[in-house]
Amino acid sequence: MTLREGPCGCPDETPTTAAPRATAGDTPPCACPGRSRRGRAWAELLRLPALFSVPGDALAGTAATGASPDTRTLLAIASSLCLYEAGMALNDWADRDVDAVERPHRPLPSGRIRPAAALTAACALTGAGLALAAGAGRPALAVAAPLAATVWAYDLGLKHTPAGPVAMGTARGLDLLLGAAATSGSTRPALPSAALLGTHTLAVTTVSRQEAQGGSPVPSLAALATTALLTRLVTRRSSGGPTRGRRPATGHRPATGHKPAGLRADRFPGQDSGALLTTALTAAYAATTARPYFHATLNPSPPLTQRAVGAGIRATIPLQAALTARSRGTATALLIAALAPLGARFAKKVSVT
Repeated sequence: MTLREGPCGCPDETPTTAAPRATAGDTPPCACPGRSRRGRAWAELLRLPALFSVPGDALAGTAATGASPDTRTLLAIASSLCLYEAGMALNDWADRDVDAVERPHRPLPSGRIRPAAALTAACALTGAGLALAAGAGRPALAVAAPLAATVWAYDLGLKHTPAGPVAMGTARGLDLLLGAAATSGSTRPALPSAALLGTHTLAVTTVSRQEAQGGSPVPSLAALATTALLTRLVTRRSSGGPTRGRRPATGHRPATGHKPAGLRADRFPGQDSGALLTTALTAAYAATTARPYFHATLNPSPPLTQRAVGAGIRATIPLQAALTARSRGTATALLIAALAPLGARFAKKVSVT
């Protein structure tokens, strides 16, 4: 068999002896299998469906400050996406020898992507992420820089140490604070939300450490307990949350005096609707993780553990939405929640683990 060249320049592996006779005016189609395979390999390397879990970080951080999303929020989201994908590429580059044994089908050990290309992509994406954060202002860059350092430290050294899950949880928390810093210039109001989201990520990362070989049921059981705890904390009615649409001045605290009874009564309907939405989204978060974690606890085999990790990643979205709704960001919370079915749909084509 000899190889011919397709009409767009890519190799056509159809045997020359089997080629049908073309008629005048015919333009043979070209499937470009080489390009399709390369695109699929990069989608697997970067775990593209997991990107749907990223924008909610910055949006939840923005909501926690009481500010409304603006162009700087969009820059923060773009920065987060770049830094997240940098971590994905760097992760496979650092683990290429381990994956050659445990996951030979991954893009690097299978030879579909060269290690140098993955490392180059990680460096370029990191630089782009920092540049985008700088465009959002100095407060955003002040958060993005330690976020990038945490990502690189995790992939290059901390991942296989006891500090690995803590580092990953810290990175997710910093990502939420990046949105707060970019939009309002302050991160303090967003610290509670960052702690809750980081705790969820810590639990998922702990489970993921044994997804290739299986092992103890303890991590999945601990993650199940963590889900229950976070569900309780998020749905607990908070007092004195920031008012949506009003950007607090940096460095100044809002007045804490008592409001007239009429004003408090006017706020109850909005508070009730926000509480109901928070409860519904938190229930969706718990429902996404409960069964997979429970199954992995009963049988911590690699397939069930990987399924639990995937569920934990997908559950990040309803958790972000619940945190946003708790901060009176109703419209933004619904926008974040809409990303969940999209992520689940694309995860059927490309694995997020």
